[in-house]
Amino acid sequence: MKSLNFKAALFSFAGILMALLCSTSSAMQGPPDSPKYPVELSMTQDELMDKIRGGWAGQVIGCTYGGPTEFKFKGTMIQDYTPIEWDENKMEWYYENRPGLYDDVYMDLTFVDVIDKEGIDAPASSHGYAFANAEYSLWHANQSARYNILNGILPPASGHWENNPHADDIDFQIEADFAGIMSPGMVNPASEICDRVGHIMNYGDGWYGGVYVAAMYSLAFYSDDVELIVNEALKSIPPQSDFYKCISDVISWYYSYPDDWKRTWFEAEKKWSSDIGCPDGVFNAFNIDAKINAAYIVIGLLYGEGDFGKTLDISTRCGQDSDCNPASAGGILGTMLGFQGIPDYWTAGIEKVEYRDFKYTEISLNDATAMSHRHALEMISRNGGEVGEEELVIRVEEPLPVKYEKAFEGILPTGIIDIGYEERTLEIGKMTEYSFDFDGKGFVLKGRVRKSSNDDECARLILDVFIDGEFYESVNLPTLPSERRNDLAWKYTLENGSHEVKVILKTPMEGYRIEMDRVLIYGPA
Repeated sequence: MKSLNFKAALFSFAGILMALLCSTSSAMQGPPDSPKYPVELSMTQDELMDKIRGGWAGQVIGCTYGGPTEFKFKGTMIQDYTPIEWDENKMEWYYENRPGLYDDVYMDLTFVDVIDKEGIDAPASSHGYAFANAEYSLWHANQSARYNILNGILPPASGHWENNPHADDIDFQIEADFAGIMSPGMVNPASEICDRVGHIMNYGDGWYGGVYVAAMYSLAFYSDDVELIVNEALKSIPPQSDFYKCISDVISWYYSYPDDWKRTWFEAEKKWSSDIGCPDGVFNAFNIDAKINAAYIVIGLLYGEGDFGKTLDISTRCGQDSDCNPASAGGILGTMLGFQGIPDYWTAGIEKVEYRDFKYTEISLNDATAMSHRHALEMISRNGGEVGEEELVIRVEEPLPVKYEKAFEGILPTGIIDIGYEERTLEIGKMTEYSFDFDGKGFVLKGRVRKSSNDDECARLILDVFIDGEFYESVNLPTLPSERRNDLAWKYTLENGSHEVKVILKTPMEGYRIEMDRVLIYGPA
């Protein structure tokens, strides 16, 4: 009896050991081997057009799928039992009823249009002025950059973190698709375009988000291996940056937990979900930081395993900016598969919208495809490739890291001053100045300008800011929402210590007021 028990135990132990070895083998899988660069990539004109169409269509489909959940799940995933509906009428409904959902598409098209009119080398100023004077509404880094440009702070200063408290936000990450789509297989030329355009509104990790997304689009023309695309594109990001470290961690966790995207989501949440930049996300579950949202794109791509629907669903269920993230993932995968490779279930209904101009533009989905095709042919030609009537040869070179830069260097959020109800409003006939003391290196004063009536008349209030008894700046505060300043006042680079800040409403006007919310305090990292 003992002998039988011993044998049974031995077989049981062997089974456990085998399972562990198999598990370890799975966990030890790593990224695919890099190609031996340079590589000559051949494709036909029709194949190129199909991939470009797939990129733009995948972006629209992903944005539509994630639209209903955008920022409704903050710091938590969307559970499997929560339905996310899809049918052939979804895109048409959003085009007609909520066209602002496609901000990450029509923002892209602003830059596509500038390139179409002025050429691939159009300067940052042209892109900046077109973006700043467009009719659409903007938020976060985009709106801060628009305000800067309209007030004389031009790119790249308009995106720098000392001038733009939202510099690490997702904005350029959701707008960089065009740079990759027009650069098939050519990551480094795509990065050059990202340098000009991305620094309009972002800096550091916020800029790297766009560089990385564009690189993945570019490589999606070259390879149908999602793992290779994700890994090779990361070469375009400086390894010392937090953005690189975040995405590198996500890739590593994928190889450790290849069958459990939720485990990777939890690991990313634990390590990388702290937002130290965006004043709306600091000390808040709301997170529009580029790094963590890029992590959700990569989680969707890796665990989606090339399946279009699975990729969209996972990127969406990661939460936070859950329309933009599946839009990026869907666009990258749509480029890889080509439009013809996207399942009919997802493209059903696109014929109802593909000829319609996106709101605020005179460009449709089909127009975007044609424009990007023209730009791609020029990029192929100018970067050592060959453009024939039917056949194309593209020179694919190893991605090189862009320059290193870091926003909010040496500082971290350390506290909040809640402004009392009686002190929150600066207006004529009441309080016209407010002061606060803090210990640290910097501050952001959150608030907005309001008017008492709903008429169309707009004004500009002037707020004078004094730091430690010395005049710092006069802030122009338009009441027109499209020209607003996201944050009333800020300064990040003070000597660490005790400081006093005073703000004075210099131009009190009947019917207009400044409402202050809170003060964020920053100390040394």
